[in-house]
Amino acid sequence: APTKHLQMVLPVNDAEIHLPPLASSMSGTRGIEGGLAKVALVERHRGTGGVQVGLVQGFGFTEACAIASTVAHDSHNMIIVGTDEGDMALAANRLAEVGGGQVVVKDGKVIGLVELKIAGLMSAERADRVAKKATSILEGFRACGCQLNNPNMTLSLLALVVIPELRISDQGLVDVTRLEILPVVQGLAA
Repeated sequence: APTKHLQMVLPVNDAEIHLPPLASSMSGTRGIEGGLAKVALVERHRGTGGVQVGLVQGFGFTEACAIASTVAHDSHNMIIVGTDEGDMALAANRLAEVGGGQVVVKDGKVIGLVELKIAGLMSAERADRVAKKATSILEGFRACGCQLNNPNMTLSLLALVVIPELRISDQGLVDVTRLEILPVVQGLAA
């Protein structure tokens, strides 16, 4: 899942980036302008409470939604991508409640959930039950407009800071090719 470091002008209010709202196109399909979503990474191993945020494109979400997972290579911190901050918070809180896993939230409702209670990476449930729950995750991605071939892999690799070009870690946005931590917001006018 290659990434690119893109720069764009976005509205900032009270030091917070606000995504352009869901918009209807001439074809009647809904989508986020520019395909933008917020990404957040929550450190979950050392109890620091650290949260890093950024922006991501490419998931193709057309709905108010969020996806979250504790399967996020290699550190397996919690990663959340979404178009709605309320859904992102609900997704993160739900995973914290169940001890880790994967969740999809759409319009304020959990529509897919796999509990991975062993280190947030494995389940003690029967394989057939886990497979059924995993299907609900993939169906949830589709219900949110994501048509990626393997969205779980795309999500989990956003945090893998050994492959180019830009990744998110508990230290911030990492430019892997230059080995630098980058600010999310640059050049704010006073």
